[in-house]
Amino acid sequence: MTLRLIPADDAIHYRAEITAMMDEWLATGEKIVPYAIRRMDVHDFEEYCAHLEQKTPPPGYVCDSTFFCLEEESGQVVGAANIRHQLNESLLLNGGHIGDGVRPSRRREGIGTRLVAMALEEARKLGIHRVLMVCDKENYPSRRTIEKNGGVLENEIVVDGVTEQRFWIDL
Repeated sequence: MTLRLIPADDAIHYRAEITAMMDEWLATGEKIVPYAIRRMDVHDFEEYCAHLEQKTPPPGYVCDSTFFCLEEESGQVVGAANIRHQLNESLLLNGGHIGDGVRPSRRREGIGTRLVAMALEEARKLGIHRVLMVCDKENYPSRRTIEKNGGVLENEIVVDGVTEQRFWIDL
């Protein structure tokens, strides 16, 4: 399986594939991660693409980059990652540098681990040398993905009644 990242600037060329992924995810009723791909309604695709990244963020937000993960053999968009270029107080506590997710029908295939590895390469290109990743303590697949990419658990915190684990990855 060959995976590659599609930057947000090129997302417009993958309308059908991105919409299919988002429709599948929305049908599950689960929270879609990363947040950046659920900020806007995918069915207004031009507006959706225009808001995938924060290039001049409003107060309280940081610049970010969004990537979709394409499986080349099938042409299917199988996930997404969002990289925050720096951390503010909120992200340092409970968000981290990278948010990632794999579409429901493609989980348990190792895509998440490879997606995070590619996102870490993009973070390195942005000059980020130490990456914070955060996941719910009960989200064992995310924890394994972070650990497989070199994540070291720093601590656990409780946010809104949910125990979050904070991992650092040195690049």
